[in-house]
Amino acid sequence: MSDFETEDTEETVTCLQITIYHPKQEEKPVFGALRFFHQQQLRADDTVKFGRDSKICHFHFLDSRVSRVQFGLQFFRHFNSSAFGFEIKNLSKKGKLTVDNVELAYLNKVNLPDKCMVCFGDYQMLLQKQEGQCEDYFNICFELARMSLLQEKNLVLKKPVCESSSSYSRSPTEMDENE
Repeated sequence: MSDFETEDTEETVTCLQITIYHPKQEEKPVFGALRFFHQQQLRADDTVKFGRDSKICHFHFLDSRVSRVQFGLQFFRHFNSSAFGFEIKNLSKKGKLTVDNVELAYLNKVNLPDKCMVCFGDYQMLLQKQEGQCEDYFNICFELARMSLLQEKNLVLKKPVCESSSSYSRSPTEMDENE
């Protein structure tokens, strides 16, 4: 038997890709403590905290307007399933957190969809999960957006409007050429 046949198969690791934006990111180093385009491995049983306090938070923002601890992410396995997911909990008493337009007050939590928008203050984060099988670790990778994620998203979601300011009808209508 060759070494290739007896070698363990490599597990893929679930990765949470976070694209992040702040309107003043060109003027202030609000993301100066984050490492971009680098997968950072975290333990599956850790609650990953985001906020201003570098002693408490895994990922911190250099911004006095961010709460000491803004929110936490928890990795979990869905009940009776091999699929993994993330839940997000608002850990800020002062700041609201929105997940796909659902507002979370202090200590409220929700399961994250595979792709969602998370906002707090002026911060916009697009979170996208890439599925893996490893149950001991997961990865987080940050990417910096050059323009507002909400504006970019709204460009796609806008419906065309005709000159009379009413929406186009969904089904085409026939018209006689002479009308």
